[in-house]
Amino acid sequence: MKRVNNITPISTILSDAGVEIVELHKWDQYLRETWEYQFAKNLSTIEKKKIHMYQFLWHLFSYKRVECLKNSEAKTAFNDLLKRSCYLFYQNQSQAFLIEDSNKIKAEHFEQENDICIVDRDFRWTYVQTHEEQCGPYFLLR
Repeated sequence: MKRVNNITPISTILSDAGVEIVELHKWDQYLRETWEYQFAKNLSTIEKKKIHMYQFLWHLFSYKRVECLKNSEAKTAFNDLLKRSCYLFYQNQSQAFLIEDSNKIKAEHFEQENDICIVDRDFRWTYVQTHEEQCGPYFLLR
């Protein structure tokens, strides 16, 4: 079942929560490619195609190619994580953002988002909210 997109833009939701957010123009493709490289470098191109990872990056988790936390465990781990600056980007949108003081962000801020990835600037961890209610969210700390 698909999640309905939130009417309120994520930039407004985070700003209302006291989070400083800066839009990064034309960074979305770079962030998706870097995310793929950092978290799925153990998979071949053929395997990535087989699990439809180019359609949705989070298939890396739903097809269990990488061990991660999911659902409430993912939310708790993300909320408890000491976060510094991070990036936020979407699977199928050109929007990308930098969040400098990301310790204020919580999983609940992203519950109405579709296919959004949050990743620290060093790509050591990622939190992914999918458009599928039965898939995710996912959290991975390397």
